Amino acid sequence: MVATVLTALSPGTVRAQRAPVVLAAASMQEALTAAADAFARTGQPRPVLSFAASSALARQIIGGAPADLFVSADEPWMDQLAARGLIAPRSRATLVSNRLVLVAGRGFRGPLVIRPRFPLAQALGSGRLAIGDPAGVPAGRYARAALQRLGVWASLADRLAPAESVRAALALVERGAAPLGIVYATDVREASGVRVIGTFPAASHPPIRYPIARVARSANPAAERFRRFLLGREARAIFRRHGFLDPA
Repeated sequence: MVATVLTALSPGTVRAQRAPVVLAAASMQEALTAAADAFARTGQPRPVLSFAASSALARQIIGGAPADLFVSADEPWMDQLAARGLIAPRSRATLVSNRLVLVAGRGFRGPLVIRPRFPLAQALGSGRLAIGDPAGVPAGRYARAALQRLGVWASLADRLAPAESVRAALALVERGAAPLGIVYATDVREASGVRVIGTFPAASHPPIRYPIARVARSANPAAERFRRFLLGREARAIFRRHGFLDPA
């Protein structure tokens, strides 16, 4: 059905349309950029992409920032927008899912096995654990939930290096500012000098789902076409190549 919508438009009609503005979770940067390029190759206006922590983007939408689509790294931020009537009814869908991993920089010697009450605090030495800020960043929320479930959160209360986004947390480990960090599995694919030393059990945290929805005040028809494209077969293949999982 997406292909029918795309080919029904004349080149002149497409050129006259405004490119959709997409606010998306930082962890989607490479995959969504590739999907936007693929969409543009069909003759559509290339979407304008803006990446940051889901918390920051949701607050921008609440504040009235111009946007057509929102892709969050968790459901609670999308829930907040829905409760305020800020997303279009029936446009919400789950785009992809992800895994949560423990990463180490070059100086970490290990080993360290993720299990209940594993010695994470001791493994940090004099350093801190880099995570997205649990007060609002989805990756930080998932990390907190996992560490609480595994019985080690209390031992890390004063050992955290909270960051404004999951990519900022990853950067702390890349630069050697933190020996260990908790990020998404897809983030590590774009990193240098960082390795995965363990994957958190799926049961230790809420499912990592990325919902997408059209912003209610958007009147740009290209936004709905791009939303449908992202939910289609071609975009699904792009997301898989970048390490994302199909919706859980």
